[in-house]
Amino acid sequence: MTGPWAGALLPLAAAVAVVLSYCCCHGASAAAASSFGDNFEITGAEDHVKTSADGQTWYLYLDNKTGVGFQTKQRYLFGWFSMKLKLVGNDSAGVVTAYYMCSDVDAAPLRDELDFEFLGNRSGEPYIIQTNVYHNGVGGREMRHSLWFDPTADFHTYAILWNPKHIVFFVDKVAIRVYPNDASKPGGGSSNGFFPISKAMYIFSSIWNADDWATRGGLEKTDWSRAPFVSSYRDFAADACAWPADAGSPPACAAATGDSWWDQPPAWALDAGQRLDNAWVARNLLIYDYCDDRKRFPTPPEECALRAAATAS
Repeated sequence: MTGPWAGALLPLAAAVAVVLSYCCCHGASAAAASSFGDNFEITGAEDHVKTSADGQTWYLYLDNKTGVGFQTKQRYLFGWFSMKLKLVGNDSAGVVTAYYMCSDVDAAPLRDELDFEFLGNRSGEPYIIQTNVYHNGVGGREMRHSLWFDPTADFHTYAILWNPKHIVFFVDKVAIRVYPNDASKPGGGSSNGFFPISKAMYIFSSIWNADDWATRGGLEKTDWSRAPFVSSYRDFAADACAWPADAGSPPACAAATGDSWWDQPPAWALDAGQRLDNAWVARNLLIYDYCDDRKRFPTPPEECALRAAATAS
């Protein structure tokens, strides 16, 4: 990797590379080698989902009748979650593709949620990637970035690292957003009002029409003459603590045992190179940060100061 990304990805990314290699060889990430139906179930119109002949690539379709989505059959508490996506090309104004984690299947009022949302645009205009974090039903923690590549030309990897110390949103191994916990509080940050730490989450993706807000605040409407709009997915991987839905108490892996790479010190913070990359993203690609929005938040939310400390290089 060259340019502004040089020097990143160690030691955390080295651990990521090791675990992905391990998964390929030992079957720990069966999701990456199995078919869509083995890991996901469709939510919505089944005729708006298609798969490749080998079952490894999945396509979601949006038309003027409906969109569609899918969710994992398994839920998780902490770990590493990644998926390769290729977004809707050409004129995609008004179209939103989402890849996210949520503790409830029906957007319950007290849900926890971690979001990637890809906001479509007119032909020739860049995509916007929006991330958000919900805790106990409270969101409003949006950050928006542009990307350093065309996400419609090929597949790119979008991943979330979630452990009790922080949540990190990755794009092609670059940490575009860090959301730290406050371990100095009683209970190691388990009782604050902003960090999801106790509710297992499913992984979802969906495509839908959001032309009331998605592109230029709703000024650009969806051009249905260009439908269907198609988003593509492959190579889902989860190295994580699975929490079966029928299990009442948390599984042993949910405790801070240190048995998993994502529950060890190298995964608790960005290294120096990653902090430099994250700072470059903030300087050059950041479009909106709720922490800087004094109209919405005259006093910055408490987690904003933690992020500044976590990403300082």
